[in-house]
Amino acid sequence: MKIDKELFLDQYVRLRKSHPCGGNLWRIVRLGADIGLKCVKCDRRVLLSRRLFSKQLKHIVDDVTSI
Repeated sequence: MKIDKELFLDQYVRLRKSHPCGGNLWRIVRLGADIGLKCVKCDRRVLLSRRLFSKQLKHIVDDVTSI
């Protein structure tokens, strides 16, 4: 999936694969050449290249209160 929206810090996203803890909701904590993500369920951080992130991105969550 090509990133058609701008990405912002503290934005929530869902990826194609879930985290080993079972969580599938991630918060963007770093933007740059790499994208830093934090699992909402277990607070583990991962760092993905922009290319891998754009492949794994399922959708950007607009309304976090409905989760």
